[in-house]
Amino acid sequence: MRIVIKVGTSTLAHQTGRLNIRQTEKLAKVLSDLKNSGHEILLVSSGAIGMGVGKLSLPERPTDIPTKQAAAAVGQCELMYVYDKLFGEYHHNVAQILLTADDFEDKTKYENFSNTLNRLLQLGALPIINENDTVSTAELGIGDNDTLSALVAIGAKADLLVILSDIDGLYTADPHKDEDAKLIPTVTDLKENIMSLGEGSSTALGTGGMKTKLSAAALVTKHGIDMIICNGKKPEALYDICEGKPVGTRFAGKKQ
Repeated sequence: MRIVIKVGTSTLAHQTGRLNIRQTEKLAKVLSDLKNSGHEILLVSSGAIGMGVGKLSLPERPTDIPTKQAAAAVGQCELMYVYDKLFGEYHHNVAQILLTADDFEDKTKYENFSNTLNRLLQLGALPIINENDTVSTAELGIGDNDTLSALVAIGAKADLLVILSDIDGLYTADPHKDEDAKLIPTVTDLKENIMSLGEGSSTALGTGGMKTKLSAAALVTKHGIDMIICNGKKPEALYDICEGKPVGTRFAGKKQ
């Protein structure tokens, strides 16, 4: 399978913004093993701004655009250094791709992106994709990596999009506030009652939340691509997903 996996800041970093070494090492090991078994893996990774916050010793995630861009510039270097080191230990080459909204809206740039992506996969590399936060702004950028991962999955003609989050999946209510909330294992139709379950981000370092994940599901399922939301603190669950076992919440793609 060709699988796009999106990992959020809450999985990669502690609340301090510093790297969660144990979690990141586990993720790299599982993804390397899945590549060894023949799957094509594309990783959409958040974490650049969060890591920049930690490395620059900022007290909190910045709200002004220049400081966000500065944190992203510092954090992206750290993020790719870590990925290169960890995947290199399992003999996999990584490739960095930084994108802006214009790369999807401009036909020529979109074709160039798709061609580069396909060639990297042919060469056995593991593309690691992020929004180019250093030059993007809230007004001009994609805005969040859930949406970015959906656009990448569509462009790559992926079989599956997996969003690793800080929650086990989509619930009937916020499980942090409602003890009666129940996990929804499968969604076949993104009706208004499902979309209304989206809420804002639950972490100080991340962006988006369930709302952006549901929007991503709406994008990819229209193109016949399944999407799964599951807990990023259990990367071993990716083995079960590849074996077709139920994990988290699966959004069924609409087959043409």
